[in-house]
Amino acid sequence: MAAGSLLALLDDIATILDDVALMTKVAAKKSAAMADDVSVMTKVAAQKTAGVLGDDLALNAQQVTGVRAEREIPVVWAVAKGSLINKVILVPAALLISAFAPWAVTPLLMVGGAFLCFEGTEKLAHKFLHPQAAETEQESLLKANSDPAVDMVAFEKEKIKGAVRTDFILSAEIIAITLGTVATAPFAQQLAVLSGIALIMTLGVYGLVAGIVKLDDLGLWLHAKGSSFAQAVGRGILWAAPWLMKGLSVAGTAAMFLVGGGILVHGIPVVHHAVEAWAASAAAWPAGSLWSVVVPNGLNAIFGLAAGALVLVAVTFVQRLRGRSAH
Repeated sequence: MAAGSLLALLDDIATILDDVALMTKVAAKKSAAMADDVSVMTKVAAQKTAGVLGDDLALNAQQVTGVRAEREIPVVWAVAKGSLINKVILVPAALLISAFAPWAVTPLLMVGGAFLCFEGTEKLAHKFLHPQAAETEQESLLKANSDPAVDMVAFEKEKIKGAVRTDFILSAEIIAITLGTVATAPFAQQLAVLSGIALIMTLGVYGLVAGIVKLDDLGLWLHAKGSSFAQAVGRGILWAAPWLMKGLSVAGTAAMFLVGGGILVHGIPVVHHAVEAWAASAAAWPAGSLWSVVVPNGLNAIFGLAAGALVLVAVTFVQRLRGRSAH
């Protein structure tokens, strides 16, 4: 009797262990599937935010210009820490919006897209309507660096504050675009993708910014070497560094219109369908695969430029009205 009870107990234990093993396998498969889903969504979000990343990179590299060479990396590190704090604020805010006000995701994306287009248009207007302002700013930076009476600590703090403010806006856009990608996913996947994108973008942007701002130092170091090859490479780096900064600036501005215009176009069904129709027609042209990419992106950029111009006119009008009321 006792032996029979023991055998029955052992059989029950074996059954339970089989059930546990089966549930473990199912959980493992679900975890693997979830990991795959997170990986795919992270890749998609990274692709969609790549344009903003280019803009973020260009703007932050420019923000650090004017800082003394030995202080460039500490300033970049300070801005990177500020960027992480921004994302610690933005990721929970995005999750709360997704949980309690999912309808707000599209309007927020539209606002962010309009802001990107406005910022790009403002940069173009500043460049072509006030070309002397950039030269004056550069001269002021050179004088500040050479004047011992200038408080460079306060100058650095202002630089860092400005860079962190810029980062907050661009980070909000990155998080908003990512949230749009994972809006229908379970909470755990949303958290994983948003956190992953936030960390990857911060490390990527500020790692590259640190490398870019030290390119001139690398060029000078190589140029001082005895090897003629090293000197030639150093001269090449010194020649290319300013062009790289200009290229990043141009790419960043273009990205504002491509990304911002794309968001606005996608959020307005009539315009979105029209762009899709143009893209479908372009696919029938010679080298159709090329035109099917160029045409919709070109139309997005044109729409973004037009939207940015409208916002710039509205903002300028409001500013002038405030100026008149102040007087």
